[in-house]
Amino acid sequence: MKLYTLKRPFNGYEKGTEFYLIAQSEFIGVKEFVLRTKDLTNRISISESELRKHFIFIKEIY
Repeated sequence: MKLYTLKRPFNGYEKGTEFYLIAQSEFIGVKEFVLRTKDLTNRISISESELRKHFIFIKEIY
């Protein structure tokens, strides 16, 4: 599992909020990512461009 953090506020979440990457899929070249907050209470689904623009990869969790 991968851990990401927000670079800047996004969809009501504050800068620095940590998210786990739960799932990723690709359909006809369009990638979609599902992330959950670190406390696992909220879920968001975003595109690859939103992931690159708003999130920073922190570490891989085993």
